[in-house]
Amino acid sequence: MARAPLVVVTSIPRRVMTSLEIEMPNATAHQRFGALIAAIGAVPVVSDAWADPEALADHVDGVVINGGSDVAPELYGAPRDPATDPPDERRDAFELGLARAAIARGIPVLGVCRGMQLLNVALGGTLVQDLSTRTDVEHYVRDPFDRAVHEVALAPGSLVARAYGRTRMGVNTVHHQAVDRLGAGLHVTARADDGTIEAIEHESGRVLGVQWHPEFMGGAAADDQVALFRAFFGPLLG
Repeated sequence: MARAPLVVVTSIPRRVMTSLEIEMPNATAHQRFGALIAAIGAVPVVSDAWADPEALADHVDGVVINGGSDVAPELYGAPRDPATDPPDERRDAFELGLARAAIARGIPVLGVCRGMQLLNVALGGTLVQDLSTRTDVEHYVRDPFDRAVHEVALAPGSLVARAYGRTRMGVNTVHHQAVDRLGAGLHVTARADDGTIEAIEHESGRVLGVQWHPEFMGGAAADDQVALFRAFFGPLLG
């Protein structure tokens, strides 16, 4: 019997109140990631940033780089904007190492929100640190976080357009930074109407970044996210 492919999701460091009524450091990931990965026949696993990225890449078949706080601007040679989050050096180093190790091995890597931005940085690109300096459109909308807030245009023939079966759709939006100058081998496959980059794909076909959060989407749009994961990670299933 063939082994089901293993897809790792990077975790978000948080302090969580425990049953001991004490806040403790935890590494978390939205359970919907696990549901989406399991739905396509793969095995989901969550990794802490203490893992060695090269060793982890030797054991997995696919990677999801999670959302969360901002990538340190020092990593793409930019001065720090006051709007940028404090750095998480361990997480940045781990995810950059894992992304680069996976790309070097030809392992499919999906980046979600911060994850898309980190993939761009991993390949030599830069970021917009504060979208309010570039557009009047609000992209950090917490309510609703699980429903479409604005539309994006998907490039015809792109992986995202094929996965969702259309070239225009609504997305949620919970970000204040965005991809700026593209990294090596990347091209834009979705934009918001104000020009903000909403999806990127690599010429290899094995790197995809989406600025929206598929794991958050509810209602009728929830089923569409299974199609996205199947389109990207499906080739792992043979």
